[in-house]
Amino acid sequence: MITIYVHIEGLETTVLDVEALPNPGDTSIIGRNPRKRDGKDVDYLQQGVNTIILPMRRIVFIEVFTDEREEEFETFIRE
Repeated sequence: MITIYVHIEGLETTVLDVEALPNPGDTSIIGRNPRKRDGKDVDYLQQGVNTIILPMRRIVFIEVFTDEREEEFETFIRE
């Protein structure tokens, strides 16, 4: 799963878990475990909702967070 921050037009930023990033031609995005940045429930969804489908036309932009292990890299320092 990939964690993304979805900035939706007119709504608070929503954090979602997605299986894959959307492609340029996609018209919607399917996300699981919708939540606010602080982990609390999203106000505009019914309690217990665990999957949402958002139309791409409402999304302003998406922030993608990589796994911390992917950000680690070896450095070589010459003495």
